[in-house]
Order: sequence, then C-alpha cells, then structure tokens
Amino acid sequence: MAGAASAFFLLDIKGRVLVWRDFRGDVSAVQAERFFTKLIEKEGDPETQDPVVYDNGVTYIFIQHNNIYLMTASRQNCNAASLILFLHRVVDVFKHYFEELEEESLRDNFVVVYELLDEMMDFGYPQYTEAKILSEFIKTDAYRMEVTQRPPMAVTNAVSWRSEGIRYKKNEVFLDVVESVNILVNSNGQIIRSDVVGALKMRTYLSGMPECKLGLNDRVLLEAQGRSAKGKAIDLDDIKFHQCVRLARFENDRTISFIPPDGSFDLMTYRLSTQVKPLIWVEAQVERHSRSRIEIMAKARSQFKERSTATNVEIELPVPSDATNPNVRTSMGSAAYAPENDALLWKIKSFSGGKEYMLRAEFSLPSITAEEAAPERKAPIRVKFEIPYFTVSGIQVRYLKIIEKSGYQALPWVRYITMAGEYELRLV
Repeated sequence: MAGAASAFFLLDIKGRVLVWRDFRGDVSAVQAERFFTKLIEKEGDPETQDPVVYDNGVTYIFIQHNNIYLMTASRQNCNAASLILFLHRVVDVFKHYFEELEEESLRDNFVVVYELLDEMMDFGYPQYTEAKILSEFIKTDAYRMEVTQRPPMAVTNAVSWRSEGIRYKKNEVFLDVVESVNILVNSNGQIIRSDVVGALKMRTYLSGMPECKLGLNDRVLLEAQGRSAKGKAIDLDDIKFHQCVRLARFENDRTISFIPPDGSFDLMTYRLSTQVKPLIWVEAQVERHSRSRIEIMAKARSQFKERSTATNVEIELPVPSDATNPNVRTSMGSAAYAPENDALLWKIKSFSGGKEYMLRAEFSLPSITAEEAAPERKAPIRVKFEIPYFTVSGIQVRYLKIIEKSGYQALPWVRYITMAGEYELRLV
C-alpha cells in the first residue's frame, strides 16, 4: 500500500517544531524548516490557500488551527484528501482532550499528545480517530491508570464508532429532520439564489449492537418497488452519509441500513438546489421627509399553508446609522431599535400561515450632515424563523426500524423542523 506520510509535525506560528513524530525515517526535522520557508515565500501569492506544498521531492500537507500548524511530510505519492481529513480529525481529538487546541495546551500535554499520535497513525497510515473511543483507554490524567488499560473492542472491531456493552434501562431513538432555507431576493422581487440544506440528526440511547433501517420517500426506491410516487416522493441528490451507513447496500437497493453510534450524530445531510418560494415575504418602503425624518412601512406575509405556524420570527429592518427617537407601531408582535446593528428588530412569536402583518416606524435624523459623508450602507432585510412539523423539500420518514438480537422494544421519535438559513431580501 503506497502513499503513506513520512512524519507528522506540530509547529507554532513562527514555524518552530513543538511536536514531531517520525514514522518512516526518510524525512528529518530540517524539512519542517524548509516547509515554513516555502510557506513564507508564498505569502501574497493568490494560491497561498493551497494546503499542499511540494519542494525538493517532499510533499507537505498542512492546515492551520489557532496558532498551530498541523503538517504531514511525505516522499511518496500520497492521498492528499485523506491526509487533510486526518489532520482535521486530529484537531477534533485534541479539542476533545484539551478543550481547545493551541500552543499552550500542547506544551501542557506533551505525553498525551504522543500517546494519541501513536494510536492515530501507524507507519504513516491513519488508523483511528474516534475521540470517544480513544478516551476510553488513553486518559489525560496518567496517575489514574492503576491497571493496564486494554483497547476497547471498537478499536479492533469493524464497528469502530460504537463501544461494546452499552446498556440503557429505556431504549429510545430521536430523529430530527432539520432543513435550512437559503434565499436571496433582489430589490425587484426576483429570487437570485435559493437552496435547501437538510440534515437527519439522530440521538440514540440503545443497548447492545442494534441494527437500524430507515426508509424515506425516495423516488428511485419507490419506483423500483413499483409503488406510486406521484407528489409524495422526492429526488435525493448531493447526499453525504455518516460512516456507519452501509454504502454498498444503499447503492444496491437504496436501503439506509446502519449500526448507530451512541449519542448524537448526523446520519445524513443533503442539499436541494431548487427554486424555493419564500416562506415569509417582507416588503418595505422607506420615505425621507425633509432630511429630518425617515418613515419605514413594512409588510410581512407568510406564504405557507394555514395549518403550519412559524415560531420565533425575527425580521431585521436596516435603518440609517444616525437615526434617533424611534416611534414604532406594529399590528402583531413587538419591535425594538437596535442601534448597535443599525437595525429595527421586529419579533413575532407565532406567525400562522396565510397571515399578513404591518409595521410602521418613524425616526428622527440629524438636521446637519457632513459635506463629505460616507455613502450610506445598503444592508438587506434579514429574516429568521422556525416552522415545526414542516419541510420544504417534502422529505418524509416512512419507517425507522430497530433490530436487536435480544428482541427488546425501542421507541423511535421523529420530528420535522424548517428554519431560515441565509435569508435576505434586498431593498436596493
């Protein structure tokens, strides 16, 4: 198997080596100095963000986190994407142990750092990067290790993300289908950009090694089974699964089968680049009166079905930075002037479908303005909201089965929620 890392380095912000782990003996600590020299030479270069540097037969792959550089060096034709992912996983593991990864935390925990590196990489090949499992046999307080710690079965098991012997009095599974709507609308009311980013977030409290099966209203699967897919099926594209999902089985018959990790994790994420109708539409008119007063009239309209209700709606209306003495009236909710954001925040706790509400606000402006005043910032209207029991894409969980050899009963709970992501409407 070719393409292994020769050495792993942790450098400070000035390029000095803090931790060095040699795996193959063909790269020395001098190479770290050459890497940093090469990195300084590339400053100002538009390709500086490139995480891969090649120099004199050595490939350097690196990332920066706070005041630390994490870098691998190799003389072989290595898999750059794999090593970049490994470096990010190293950051996650160190943060799990030290709360935050920075130069001071490394200096305080040299022994633990070397112990972790010995388990996470062997002869230059990434091995094991699950922080929860590593913490079962590598303790931060070495004085507590009175007996010899043996690696948990998960390290040598095919199911590396779950420990053996997990037991719960009450077996439960919680599945949240969360979708974020991203919309950008120009001043003419045209949608410039819209997409939906979704995630299936799970929390599992299950005993043993349970096998879970999840069924969605996937058009490809329903048509393959000869079922009608009119209006109730969706096209799943741009999918990313957690490592616990059996990809071969999904590609074969679209079945989502997995042994879940214990606790919280994202089972699946997806993205739909479709034209989305704005769920909450906001129109605003701004009138200036004799340079001493400005009047804002806003109208918010919910464009979803009446049986749904948006909660915690927050509409941010931009106002001039020198506006004072707000006088605000709303037909629903409350509004407060936020001068630190140069905005008027209109909050509506409950916004039912098919409803329309109004806001009218007056602000005073200074009577004297600077001759060379900076051009006024044209900020957009920003909207935040949550709509429970609703999804834009129409995704539905058809079933969630938990199979365990001991035959215990488990309670699955499924919840849907849609929220605003980058949701902006431009005024000009």
